[in-house]
Amino acid sequence: MKSSKELLFLALGGSGEIGMNVNLYCCDGKWLMVDLGMTFADPYYPGIDLVFADLDFIEQRLDDLVGIVLTHAHEDHIGAVPYFAQDLGVPLYATPFTAKLVHEKLVEAGIEDEVELNVIDHLDRFELGPFGIRYVPLAHSIAEGNALLIDTPHGKIFHTGDWKLDDEPRLGTPATEEELTAIGDDGVLALVCDSTNVFNPKPSGSEGEVRAGLMEAVAAQKGRRVVVTTFASNVARLQTLGEVAEATGRQLCVAGRSLDRIIRVAKSCGYLKNLPDLVHIDDAMDIPRGELLVLATGGQGEPRAALARIAGEQHPVRLEKGDVVLFSSRQIPGNELAIGRIQNALVEKGVRIVTDRQSMIHVSGHPGRPELVALYDWIRPEILVPVHGEIRHMAEQAQLGLDEGIPRAILQKNGDLIRLAPDGPKKISEERAGRLVLDGDIIAPADGEGVVARRKLSQNGLISVALAVRHDGVLTSDVDIGAIGIPLDEDMEAFIAEAKVEAAEAVRKLKGDRKRDRVAVAETVRLAVRRTGQRWSGKKPVVQVLLRES
Repeated sequence: MKSSKELLFLALGGSGEIGMNVNLYCCDGKWLMVDLGMTFADPYYPGIDLVFADLDFIEQRLDDLVGIVLTHAHEDHIGAVPYFAQDLGVPLYATPFTAKLVHEKLVEAGIEDEVELNVIDHLDRFELGPFGIRYVPLAHSIAEGNALLIDTPHGKIFHTGDWKLDDEPRLGTPATEEELTAIGDDGVLALVCDSTNVFNPKPSGSEGEVRAGLMEAVAAQKGRRVVVTTFASNVARLQTLGEVAEATGRQLCVAGRSLDRIIRVAKSCGYLKNLPDLVHIDDAMDIPRGELLVLATGGQGEPRAALARIAGEQHPVRLEKGDVVLFSSRQIPGNELAIGRIQNALVEKGVRIVTDRQSMIHVSGHPGRPELVALYDWIRPEILVPVHGEIRHMAEQAQLGLDEGIPRAILQKNGDLIRLAPDGPKKISEERAGRLVLDGDIIAPADGEGVVARRKLSQNGLISVALAVRHDGVLTSDVDIGAIGIPLDEDMEAFIAEAKVEAAEAVRKLKGDRKRDRVAVAETVRLAVRRTGQRWSGKKPVVQVLLRES
C-alpha cells in the first residue's frame, strides 16, 4: 500500500494499552512517526524486561519515512529509540531535555554517531516532507512535555502527547488558554488525545498543591527520618523536594542511579538551578534522623531499585521504627502486588507509610474529564481520535467528545489504519501490529517459540527423558529421567521410578514399523511420561525426550 492525496493515522503501540506509544501519520504517501516507546513486561513474559511494538509495517516503507518526532522523555515514548533508531535510519527530533536523555541512551548503545538527533527549540516550526511541525508546550509530570501541531495540506492535527492542565506547574511555561484557543481559531481537523484519566471526574490537580502537601507532610515528621519516593523523571517534583528540604531544615540525599541521571541532565538544560547541595549516600546515616530527607527510586515496587533495597536492609540508608516513607507517586496498574510487598516490609519494621490517598503529595500527569472538556472547547476539532489508553478509556473519551459537541470521533486500536481526510474518519484496513520482546541481548517476537516454551515451563515444569534403543525398538539401557519445577519434592523418587516403568512399557508396546521409527518412539515416550506427570502432579509438564540408538 502506498497512499496518495490522503491523510492517514496508524497506531502501532499505545492504542488499546497504556504505554509503548508508537504513532504514524501518512500524508500524500510520506510517513511521520511520533514517539517510539516501550513498556515493561509482566509475568506473561517470563524472563523478559522490555516489550516493544513490532515495526514491520513501517520497516517495509522506510523509503517514505521522513522522521521521528518525540513528544517528551518518558520511557513509554522514547524507550525503544536505542533499539530501533539505527535500523530505521531517519532523523530524530526532540526538545533539549528529551534530546539529552535520548543522546545518553544512544551513547550507552554505542550508536550516537549513527543516529541523527536534532534539537528543536520549543516554538520553532520545522518541515518534514509534507508535514509542518511545531511543538506546543503542555504541562505533564516531566520537563518539556509537548503536544505537536502538525500542519498538512489536508488540515491540521493537534497531537496532545501526555498532558494535563496546571495553574502552578512549577517548571516550564505551558501554552495558555488564549494560545490554545488561537490554534483552534485557525482550524483543527483532528485532535489525537491522551485518554488515560478519562474516568476521573475531577481535574488532575496542580504541582503547586503537591508542594504545599509535601511541605506539610515533611514538616510534621519532627525527629524522624523521611524517605520520599517519586518518579525520577518528574523534575518539577525534584525541584519541590529541594525546596521542602531547605524549608524544613533537612539535608537532601538522592538514592537511585536514574535520579542521578535526571538531575544531571535537568541541570544541563537550565532546570533545578536552586537544588540544594546533595548529601552523599555514604554519609547519609551520619546526619541526625530529623535532619535528613532521602529521595529514592522504586515507588513502583521495582525489586532492584533503592526503596526495595532499603526495605530489605540492603542499602546504606537505614530506616528505624517511627521513620516515614512518603509515596509521592501513583500506583501504575499491574504494580500493586510489588508495591504492596515493599510497603508491608516497611510497615513490619515500624515504618509509617503515607500515600496520596492520605495526603496531597501527588497529582497525576494526565487530564481528568474537566480538562478534556476544556481542551475540546479551545481546540474545537472536527474529529477526535482517542489514544494512549486501554479500549475502555478510549471508548469513553470518544463518547465524551461526541457529548461535548465534537462532530465526529473514531475508536481505533493498534493496527487500525484510519483515513482522516478526505471524508474521514474511516477505518480502511487492519495492519500488523504485534509485539517484540528484549530477551537478553536478542529482540524476538513476543509470540515466538522461545517465549511460548518458557511460559509453558514456568507454568508446568520440565521432565527430561533419556533412553537408548536398538534399531528394532528394543531398549538397551535403563531410562533416565530428571524433573525441574514439578511440585513433588517428597514423592519425586517414587514418581521417577513409575515414569521410568511407563516409558519402557510404552516402547515395548510399539508394533511393526513404529518400533523402528525414531519419531514415533520419542513421541510415544513423551506422551507416556506426560500422562504420568499429570497423574502425579495435576500439571501438564513439558516433556523433552533424548533418544539415542545403540
